[in-house]
Order: sequence, then C-alpha cells, then structure tokens
Amino acid sequence: MSELAIEMNSLRKVYRSFWGGRTVLAVDGVTLRVERGTTYGLLGPNGAGKTTCVKMLLGAVHPTAGTAHLFGRDASEAEARRLVGYLPENHRFPTYLTANSMLDFHGALSGMDARARKRRIPELLELVGLGRWGGVRLGKYSKGMLQRVGLAQALIHEPRLLILDEPSDGVDPVGRKQIRDILHSLEESGVTIFVNSHLLGEVEAFCRDVAILDKGKVVLEGTVKELTAGKGYRLTVPAALPDNLRAEIARAASSMTAKDGVMEVQFSARSEANRAIDLLRGGQIEIEALTPTTSTLEDVFMRSIHG
Repeated sequence: MSELAIEMNSLRKVYRSFWGGRTVLAVDGVTLRVERGTTYGLLGPNGAGKTTCVKMLLGAVHPTAGTAHLFGRDASEAEARRLVGYLPENHRFPTYLTANSMLDFHGALSGMDARARKRRIPELLELVGLGRWGGVRLGKYSKGMLQRVGLAQALIHEPRLLILDEPSDGVDPVGRKQIRDILHSLEESGVTIFVNSHLLGEVEAFCRDVAILDKGKVVLEGTVKELTAGKGYRLTVPAALPDNLRAEIARAASSMTAKDGVMEVQFSARSEANRAIDLLRGGQIEIEALTPTTSTLEDVFMRSIHG
C-alpha cells in the first residue's frame, strides 16, 4: 500500500452556473503529497481553493480533472472515507446534548457497536482534556471546549487521517495551546493531520509541512523549517555612526533601527552584510554582532502571495 496518506494529482475543479453560463476555476492543477504520520498545513487567502480541495478529499465534490487518493484508495470510495475524521470550521452540536450522548450518537453513525462506543468515549474525553465534562450539556461549554469536543467527535471511529478546517479559529491563547498539544499527541501516535487554516502562527507551531495556494494553484510548498530558514542577517553596531557612513549602509540595508545607543541593521543577503562590514571596518567602527535571521511563516506567505 502507498506510503502516502494523501495524494492529489493535477486536481482541477471548475464550477459552472446552472444554466451553463459563467464558470469559476476554483482549483487549477493542484498536486500534493502528504506522508503518513505527518502534520500538513494548507494555507492561502480567501478564495484560493483550500475548501474545494478539502471537499474533493472528502468525496463531497467531484474533480473536473485529476485524481485524489487517501492511503492509496480513490477518495470518492466509501472505504477511503472510513479512514478519515473531519472537523468542519463552523460545526454545531445540539446544546441540549451532553458530550457523552453526542459522541455516542456519532459513534453509532460511524458503525461502532455499543461496547466499542462505551470504551472509546471516556478515552477520547481524557485525550482532549474533558474527562470530567462528559455528563455536562454542550450549551455550557466554552468555544475552546467545543473545539476540543469537536476533535473528539472527529476521532470517535479511530481514523488514520484527521482533516481539520480552522481548528483554532475563535479560540483564546490557552485553548489554542491545548489544541496544539492534542495534535502533537495524535501525530506521535501515528495519525496523519491535514489542517486548513488562516492562522499562520498556529500552523507554524504544529505543522511539519505546508503548501500555499493562490488563485487555485500551489505557489509554494515545503517544510516549515526549510521555508523559514536563513533569510537574512542582522548587524549590530553603535548607533552613533557618521552621517556619510550611515547613508552608505542604509542603501544596502532592508531596515535600520536604533535604541539605547545600539543600531540593528537588517540585510536580506550575506553579500549586502559583507559590504556594510567592509565600510564599518574602513571607518574603524566596532561591530558588536552579526547574526543570521529567519523569516516567520507569515513573512513567507506574504512574499509568495504578493511577491
């Protein structure tokens, strides 16, 4: 069987109006590979095609062209969908139900027998930090608690792949940290996690790999570590520089900030930093430090979308 959890090959989706008039190209030749047991983030601005990609993976939307496979099976097959747990962005549970009754209902829908549900539900509630809340009505849950019980619902049938749509949206920092910890625990247990999100800081914190979509196309893909590594250099020097030397360095610098008698000068390339070092040495100015800097995932995202 394939070592890939998700495989998209040249996926394309064109939406047509009912009367055959205007068409919208939502996804344009997307090819992605997601290895088993990893956490993968799908990023992009609104309208980039992220949700359509997820719907094609879930078999809810049929591609116009291309293929999608889950663990080597066609994504449209029922056997493939049984391997997936899904948490939509705007999920709603009946507020009069308790977590126990809601999870029991979804477990039954997934084909689990009563004995399996009785064993699984307490395990899940402990996993998501709600072990003492199983008998409490969902109407008394906070947003963060509802997200966590939503994760439990997606995991009720022990899926091998978890697809999450904005899992941390609207959750406070404490709740986000709790969700990150849960996802890390799931990844360590071998569950593949595919996240569709616009919260770049959260994706950077718990995803190993990411792809950025724009206008239906993949514009950038790689590991978070690779994409954010070694994008510049910071030079630290005394703030009291001669005007002519300051002007020369400013021409090569990306930015210059002075505080408490120290100036930090940012360069986008080592050659620019080396030129500034030569100028400073020529002026007999002490160089306090030269350190490589990294980009955040937000920096990478903005460059890939806006250039």
